[in-house]
Amino acid sequence: MADFTYSGPSARARTRPSFTMLTNWAGAAISLGLLVGVGVWGTRVVMRDVSGVPIVQASEGPMRIAPEDPGGESADHQGLSVNDVAGNGIAADPADRLILAPRPITLSDEDVAPGIAVAPDPDRPRVADTSARLGEDPTETGGNLVESLANQIADGNAPLVGAAMAGTMPEPMTADDEQSDTGATVADESSEEDTFDNAIDSAIGDALAQAIPEAIAGLARSLRPKLRPVGLQQTASLAPMAPVVHTTKDIDPDSLPVGTRLAQLGAFDSAETALSEWTRLEARFGDYMDGKDRVIQRATSGGRVFYRLRVHGFTDLSDARRFCSAFVSENADCIPVVTR
Repeated sequence: MADFTYSGPSARARTRPSFTMLTNWAGAAISLGLLVGVGVWGTRVVMRDVSGVPIVQASEGPMRIAPEDPGGESADHQGLSVNDVAGNGIAADPADRLILAPRPITLSDEDVAPGIAVAPDPDRPRVADTSARLGEDPTETGGNLVESLANQIADGNAPLVGAAMAGTMPEPMTADDEQSDTGATVADESSEEDTFDNAIDSAIGDALAQAIPEAIAGLARSLRPKLRPVGLQQTASLAPMAPVVHTTKDIDPDSLPVGTRLAQLGAFDSAETALSEWTRLEARFGDYMDGKDRVIQRATSGGRVFYRLRVHGFTDLSDARRFCSAFVSENADCIPVVTR
C-alpha cells in the first residue's frame, strides 16, 4: 500500500487570494467614487439657480463728466427758459436780469458799404473839371482827339485812346487854384460839361462814318454766302400715291385642274350668302387675302344643294396651311383642301 504525504497548501497559493481581493476592492472603490461624482454633478445641474450667474459690479460716480473748460465758442440762444421746458419739462426760475434785445453789432472799417460817400481829402490834388480854366475851347480839343483816332483807324492800326486822352488831360490843381475857383457855380460847370460831351460825340460819329468805309470795306457791304453744294436742288414733293385696289377674280371651279391647292372658308345655302361672307372676311383679313381669287363651287349632298366658298392662289399645300393657320388663330373657319 502506497503512502502519500500531504504537506498542506503552499505559500504561493496563500498569496493569490489576497491579490485578487485587493483588485476587487480597488475596482469597487473606483466605481463607488464615479457614482458619487456623477450624483453630485447631476445634483448641481438640477439645483442650479440664479446665484450662479456672474454679476458685474456697477462703477461709482457719473458715467460722463463735463470738462470745466470745454473750449471753443459758445452757441447762441443758450440759457433761455424755452430750452429748459424742452429739456426738463418745466420752466426755469425767473431770471435776475432780463435783456430784451442783444447788443448792437459794431462794424469795423472794412465793413463800410461801398456806396457810402467818403469825405474828400483836402491835401489830395484835384483835377480840373472844365477846360475853361486852361483857356481851351472844348470843341477844338474834342476835334483834335477825334481826328487823331480817325487817322489811326484809316491806317489800319488800333486806336490808342489812352495816349490820345493823356495829351489832352489838364494838369492837377493846387490848393491856391482851388481856393480861387470857389466862386464858380455848379450850373456853369454842368453846362460846360454837357457842351464838351456833345462836341465829342458829334465829332466821333462824323469821323468814324468817313474812316470805316475806307479802312474796312467789308463792313459796308456783306456778301451773302453761296449755297453749298452748288448742285443742290430741292426736289418737288411727290404726290401721295393712290392705294392700289385689288379686284377679286372669280374662277370657275370646273376649269381648275385636279390637285389644285385651295382653302375652304365654309359652305353656305346660296351663292349670295357666300359672296357676303367673302366681303366680310376680306374686310377682316385684307392683308392675307390680297392677291387671292374667289371660287364658289356648287355641290349636292343627300339631296341638299349648298355652295362652297374657297380661296385660290397658293403655290403648294404648305402655303394653304399657313393661310388657314392665320384664320384659325382669329377664330375663323378655314380648311386646306385639294381638288379632285
